[in-house]
Amino acid sequence: MSSVSFSGPLFDGAAPGIIDRFRRAAQDKIGQHATDEVHSRLGEVIRHPTGYYEGHIHTEMQADDLVVTDTPVVYGPWLEGVGSMNSPRTRFPGYHTFLLVSQKIDGEAQALAEAELEDGGYLEALNG
Repeated sequence: MSSVSFSGPLFDGAAPGIIDRFRRAAQDKIGQHATDEVHSRLGEVIRHPTGYYEGHIHTEMQADDLVVTDTPVVYGPWLEGVGSMNSPRTRFPGYHTFLLVSQKIDGEAQALAEAELEDGGYLEALNG
């Protein structure tokens, strides 16, 4: 009679924790990169920076998503160009920083997550 034994993270229950740690680390890496990109673009477009607005750019969890936001700055929508004050009357179209950065990050997110997967040792941990 022969026997088969099963071992490793998939069988001992460790795999979901490893996958969750990877997911959180990848979110953090992408979120930090997005925050850095927002700061970089604002450095290019804001003519007279005071640091107040830039100091309120941060990441926060909303449901299961990590988002980059400028809350609680009330004039953030105006700077972005989506506020009620952005009209032909004011002639300020907004910087569209978050829109442009989000489009850029959409194209880079997979590579950032793959780099975290390789650098973080998650595959080795899953392979036992």
